[in-house]
Amino acid sequence: MSEQLPAPAASNTFERIKRVNQAGAEFWSARELARVLEYTDFRNFIGVIAKAREACANSGHTVSDHFVDITEMDDQRRRRREGVSS
Repeated sequence: MSEQLPAPAASNTFERIKRVNQAGAEFWSARELARVLEYTDFRNFIGVIAKAREACANSGHTVSDHFVDITEMDDQRRRRREGVSS
């Protein structure tokens, strides 16, 4: 007889920052992950991402199936780019 694992609590940090695309696939933002893992400078987290990509490839998975490069702009940078003053 197998015992089912409990459903993740809504208070779980990773569940709170999880995003879901239109196809229903779950994903996480590296910037948000860095924050919840208490990296004060995102540059320090880039090496962690590189190691995760390497581990993915070494385990026989296609890296592009699991990691997608996106560019996120914070609100202040977005307003400057659009010419809107804050």
